[in-house]
Amino acid sequence: MSDRKHFDLVVIGSGSGNSIADERFSDMKIALFEEHSPFGGTCLNVGCIPTKMFVYAAEVAQTIRDSARYGIDASIDKVRWEDIVDRVFGRIDPISEGGKHYRENGSPNVTLYSSHATFVGPRTIDTGTGEIITADQIVVAAGSRPIIPQQVRDSGVPYHTNDDIMRLPTLPKHLVILGSGYIAAEFAHVFGALGSEVSIIARKDNLLRGLDPDISDRFTELAQKYWDVHLNVGESTAISEDGKVGVQLRDGDKVLGDALLVAIGRESNGDRIGAEAGGIELDDGRIVVDEFGRTSAEGVFAIGDVSSPFQLKHVANHEGRVVQHNLLQRTWDDTAKFQAFDHRFVPAAVFTHPQIAAVGMSELEAHEAGLEITVKIQNYGDVAYGWAMEDREGFVKIIAEKKTGRILGAHIIGDQAPTVIQPLIQAMSFGLTAPEMARGQYWIHPGLPEVVENALLGL
Repeated sequence: MSDRKHFDLVVIGSGSGNSIADERFSDMKIALFEEHSPFGGTCLNVGCIPTKMFVYAAEVAQTIRDSARYGIDASIDKVRWEDIVDRVFGRIDPISEGGKHYRENGSPNVTLYSSHATFVGPRTIDTGTGEIITADQIVVAAGSRPIIPQQVRDSGVPYHTNDDIMRLPTLPKHLVILGSGYIAAEFAHVFGALGSEVSIIARKDNLLRGLDPDISDRFTELAQKYWDVHLNVGESTAISEDGKVGVQLRDGDKVLGDALLVAIGRESNGDRIGAEAGGIELDDGRIVVDEFGRTSAEGVFAIGDVSSPFQLKHVANHEGRVVQHNLLQRTWDDTAKFQAFDHRFVPAAVFTHPQIAAVGMSELEAHEAGLEITVKIQNYGDVAYGWAMEDREGFVKIIAEKKTGRILGAHIIGDQAPTVIQPLIQAMSFGLTAPEMARGQYWIHPGLPEVVENALLGL
């Protein structure tokens, strides 16, 4: 044991975990693990940031296609897929490389291990390099990975996930997407708007089934206009025929294209770190943490997708800041100065077409909680900016408690939904009631947020 290298802090994962070791930790000896290349975690390299850069290009293409409704006749001459890819990763890859270079050369108190970390005992880690290290404190921020059905793995059919679909050398003529959640919805929009034929294979009867049913129903209805959507197909089988790849449905029908994207979700990497040897409790593969980010193993914290059911970058960042503070207290049992996670009003967005955003309870959840509620649905087309957009699709749905006016949930489908919802996130976070929010401020006329104002007034 005396020959083992000892650290004050070990961080496993270079996503949100990479932000922990700031100047306040300069007196600590730190080890940082990142086995994957590029450096920087899911959001930077294969998640939020690159996908939204692709989405923006898709939005431009979609706007051109829809221009006739405004009296403007326009067409797309060509989609330069290679240039789109270069634009996205020409910005992202240098950021990733710069982050790795900084940890290797600009952080004298940080040792970077480009290898897999595995617990082999309490706060004891096999570095994957033949070296065993120990630490006073450890943060597991090991993220998540795409879920791949065993049948797909065993089929031998080539497939893609969000980890590599954005780096395809050419735009597929026909993309088959297995899945019906947010990853499937976003990539359907990206590839569909840029010119690919898109087929979506959904196991159940609706898309985005985790959202409020009114949102899920509206999106499913619209998706069937944009793409080739197969609903309620149950378990399907990955197949390849004559150079094409896709799936065979349980009724025998085949959906074949030039590329297959498996997008049924992501799962925690908690089962890949030697959790049992480290004394770390798992629940269905996810690391169990308390409100302070502590695992069942003394001295070991966890943040982000490896432990959080939300699988959202802004949640991982929040948890990282909380654990960062708690680490600096240099204690474990005395939590008087600890901060706790705040997961009360966690918003989420789906950057598909149309865009979607949500925060708080769905109508069903409010009823199941036994709350007496009132609900208002306000169409985008009911306000002046909606008229300008000729919008016939979008709406805002707000759920409030009848007696108190407390806003319980908000759900939006439509143009700029992730921006339009922000005042409602703020209202819920600071305890503003629906009447206070509606009448306690000016709402710019004729801005799009007037649809929120009218929904609040309607409550």
